Amino acid sequence: MTATPRISRFPVPEIQDLPEDIRARVLAVQEKSGFVPNVFLALAHRPDEFRAFFAYHDALMEKPGNLTKAEREMIVVATSNANQCQYCVVAHGAILRIRAKNPLVADQVAVNYRKADITPRQKAMLDFAMKVSAAAYAVGDDDFDTLRQHGFDDEDAWDIAGIAAFFGLSNRMANVTNMRANAEFYAMGR
Repeated sequence: MTATPRISRFPVPEIQDLPEDIRARVLAVQEKSGFVPNVFLALAHRPDEFRAFFAYHDALMEKPGNLTKAEREMIVVATSNANQCQYCVVAHGAILRIRAKNPLVADQVAVNYRKADITPRQKAMLDFAMKVSAAAYAVGDDDFDTLRQHGFDDEDAWDIAGIAAFFGLSNRMANVTNMRANAEFYAMGR
């Protein structure tokens, strides 16, 4: 029998020791999902950064707009795979399966979105997100023209770029902390 891996290289606070606002958020997530995703506990090591991280996360991922919640998760899964972030691929893959109501799409997008059963619009969205993730310096007017041809406007381009960039930060912190995905994520939405 193997030992349960630590969820972070850094200290992980106990829920009862968290500042009240963070504890309330963690408990609300636990109530909704039935478990506490490890990202909440690992990032709670630094409460001010936790608050800033999740405020920006929510601003990007929970807002209304032309991108569906499933499409936002597709961006996270594809770019997180490119950044070799196991935590985000697993956790957001689970969310994608649920939001897309499709048990296959997250695995397809994670392995190779170019061969996934997604629409041409979604492929153009992910092409742009991947360029932002890997080579933002090379983004140009042609990229925006391609997005427009698929029904995206400049605000949508901002959203795609913001999600790809934000999860670049998230992926790097998850990798540095050696954040472990909760076992519950693996079975969700299958």
